[in-house]
Amino acid sequence: MSQLQDTVSFLKKHGPCRAREIEAAGYRRQDLQYLIKSGKVERLARGIYQVAKAEILTNPGYAELFLRSPKVVICLLSALHFHELTTQLPHEVWIALGTNSRAPKLNYPPLRVVHFSELAFTKGIEIHKVDGISFRVYSVAKTVADLFKMRNKVGLDVAMEALREALRARKTTRAEIIKMAKICRMEKIMRPYLEMEAVA
Repeated sequence: MSQLQDTVSFLKKHGPCRAREIEAAGYRRQDLQYLIKSGKVERLARGIYQVAKAEILTNPGYAELFLRSPKVVICLLSALHFHELTTQLPHEVWIALGTNSRAPKLNYPPLRVVHFSELAFTKGIEIHKVDGISFRVYSVAKTVADLFKMRNKVGLDVAMEALREALRARKTTRAEIIKMAKICRMEKIMRPYLEMEAVA
């Protein structure tokens, strides 16, 4: 198998990759440029490539975000949408970072960045894979707790609806929500709403 075929095989196996990841695997940048010109590889975003005619990404901007900033966590309204607990698609991607982390600089997608304390940032993270790209998103329970914590930004009605829908759809439990509410220091605030849902 030639070097060019090897490069294509690598991209088929690993999905969208950054140029430096391709080079780190032992493939040459000039081969990558040749494959783009010949139509066998396509450029998704600056420095990100995949095999031509591969399955279309759900959101190409997400690919750039996750490949350039693997430590970010999808949160709040974007996590709510990912977990199919809302039909509204946020016009920004909500991401969480640790207290001292810098926000990624991307032209697309537009980002809404929130900083969490170290404990709140690291708890409730799930790893998912979409279109060959791994990314981090908060669990349903953590998302609900975060929505109550950020209710001044997202609206109390959004947080209450998320709580109601998450329990109705059985995507989480009261126990899991209470556990995350404690981490987010929201237990006292959320408990009356949880009790309302218990008798509804």
